[in-house]
Amino acid sequence: MARTKHKHRVGHEPALAPTAERWARHEVERLPHAIADEAGRPARPYRATDTLLLMERRGTISAAMRQAAEDFRARFRLAALDPLCAADLNRTPGGMGELAMSERQVEARKKIWTALSTLGGIASPAGSCVWHVVGAEWTIKDWAVREGWGGRPLSQETAAGILVGALGVLQALYGL
Repeated sequence: MARTKHKHRVGHEPALAPTAERWARHEVERLPHAIADEAGRPARPYRATDTLLLMERRGTISAAMRQAAEDFRARFRLAALDPLCAADLNRTPGGMGELAMSERQVEARKKIWTALSTLGGIASPAGSCVWHVVGAEWTIKDWAVREGWGGRPLSQETAAGILVGALGVLQALYGL
């Protein structure tokens, strides 16, 4: 008998569906309804599953803690601290120095530094964890192995505990 491979069929438009690799790693999920894009038009009904969503589903963090993390992440992106961004195309060739930041970026950076100071600073376990896991969107495992505490790797369970504690502090700071 010939073996047949079962393909994961999703929707009517396979070109819009995530790749088979992402489905296999459970990095995406199909939503029951279409979501709106930035202009309000219906968009692809797929959502990436991230560390925070998985932790909330497991009951490790509350919805308010996840919202605090999402607020921090939004400010992190607005502050242009995300390491995964393209070069600014408004930069002029041969220009000297950095481009001036907008008022929104400056205000977002102040709020990020206030949050990090509340967590004990960027060099503290909580500050480093929130910076890397929430802001830069590393996995907990990546942070535990690459950064850890004092340059030493941590267990994934310890790293998750640090993140939970830090999110509790962010929740209180943001008044959620």
